[in-house]
Amino acid sequence: MKEALGKQRRLIVLSSLLATGHQAGEAAVPFLIGVIIDRAVDGGVGDLFLWLGVLGAIYIGLSYSFRYGARAAERAAEQAAHDLRLRVTRRVLHDRGGAESGRLPGALVSIATSDTARVGGIAVAITYGSAAVIAVIFSAVLLLSISIPLGLLVLLGLPPLMWLTRLIGKPLEERSETEQEHGAHASGIAADLVSGLRVVKGLRAEEAAVERYRQRSRVALTATVRAARTQAAYQGLVLTISGLFLAVIAVAGGILAVRGDITVGQLISSIGLAQFLVGPLSTFGWVGADLAQGRASAKRVEAVLSAPEAVSGGDQRPVTPVRGAVDLRVRDLAVKIAPGELVGVVATDPAEAAELVRLLNRSADPVDGVVSLDGIALSALNPEELRAAVLAVEHHTDLFDGTIRSAVSLDRAEPATVDAAMVAADADEVARTLPDGLDAVLDDGARTLSGGQRQRIALARALAADAPVLAMHDPTTAVDAVTEARIAARLREVRAGRTTILITTSPALLAITDRVLFLHGGVVRADGTHGELAAGDETYRETVLA
Repeated sequence: MKEALGKQRRLIVLSSLLATGHQAGEAAVPFLIGVIIDRAVDGGVGDLFLWLGVLGAIYIGLSYSFRYGARAAERAAEQAAHDLRLRVTRRVLHDRGGAESGRLPGALVSIATSDTARVGGIAVAITYGSAAVIAVIFSAVLLLSISIPLGLLVLLGLPPLMWLTRLIGKPLEERSETEQEHGAHASGIAADLVSGLRVVKGLRAEEAAVERYRQRSRVALTATVRAARTQAAYQGLVLTISGLFLAVIAVAGGILAVRGDITVGQLISSIGLAQFLVGPLSTFGWVGADLAQGRASAKRVEAVLSAPEAVSGGDQRPVTPVRGAVDLRVRDLAVKIAPGELVGVVATDPAEAAELVRLLNRSADPVDGVVSLDGIALSALNPEELRAAVLAVEHHTDLFDGTIRSAVSLDRAEPATVDAAMVAADADEVARTLPDGLDAVLDDGARTLSGGQRQRIALARALAADAPVLAMHDPTTAVDAVTEARIAARLREVRAGRTTILITTSPALLAITDRVLFLHGGVVRADGTHGELAAGDETYRETVLA
């Protein structure tokens, strides 16, 4: 957080100076009015017009100071928040992962938006808070020039007031952090429900889903109300304490005027300065609240940025060019795939199939065993370099907003490669059904398309990456049998000469592989062609053909 705000140091200093100039001008106005009144009483017309001119110049100066000071402060806040949003996004998308552990997607979105905005808002709080402090000190100096007791009253009363403001702001900081946590969790559940809306409706689980969100939202609402009550109580106490402080100043000024220790103009200046101090002292209220909320949000942002990496170590690069030999030895499982081989993997346990994908894309490293590419352990390879060589696609895939072309190419693949991938995945048929073809826009994650259409576009995206090693988990479960047969016929051709691993139970896909590895009970139970295993292994036959 210090780094993000530190980058805006120049803007914060500039805005603070301008805001201080504005506050100093505001404080000077009641003081000068008192001087002008005394000059009018004394009959000095020349001095009267001189001080009126000075007063007009001060009004012009404080007007421009406020305008440009506020602009600089808001700019610093927005740029600091933007910098933090980028850092949070980079951490969430980091190739070593870890930031998403234990956090719902909606919670991460809340941290990247709401929390970063609150942290950026600290820049504004610093600007106006420092200006308010200087304004109070400047007012005290002016009061000292009128009366030493009045000036000392302000100077000696300010430190305890600041300490008390900080003390009563601590509960607000704690409750604000709790509010943000519950609010982010509620947002995460809402995002998950929206992303799985079709499944929820298909299962007729709308009421259960709504009840789940209602319960979480109620907890978030309770936390928000508690934080709002604390904030209201905090600001009320600050205003009450400030009001009492100002009342003491006004009474003291009145007593001095009655005694003849100060003039009528000085009394008016004193009262005017006391009224002016309402602004800076009330500023302490919202500045303290913003700082408390900003610190609470900063802790949440820092928790994401400092989250431990899911995979650590590894800075080597794969062998160039990548041959594509894969050797996986985890616990009792031993799988060896030759370069350029098209291999099917059938697992009776879905968890084993999902684990294979995570190990191959190095979302996680094996606790017991090793996975290697061309003789080099994946744990020794840089994850970013590895994923350029090995693309392991999980069963559940998301499509980004944009055109079909950009969704498939990810703005990297050549047009010819994209076209070939679209044909191989039978996704060209999807494009032909849309008015703009490949330039059709996929709004809201392509939710207007059917599951099979989305899966074909996702398959085309995987093929367009043209990775030396490609592993896919159930890439055709949502398409019909005829379409799946067309995809299977084209898949072998488009991946010719490159290592391809199909983790699936689809007979159509398994039939085009060079061989099939049948995993059962954590070991390779059988190894052979799809036809051989279907004819000779009853468990395999039940798993694939059931």
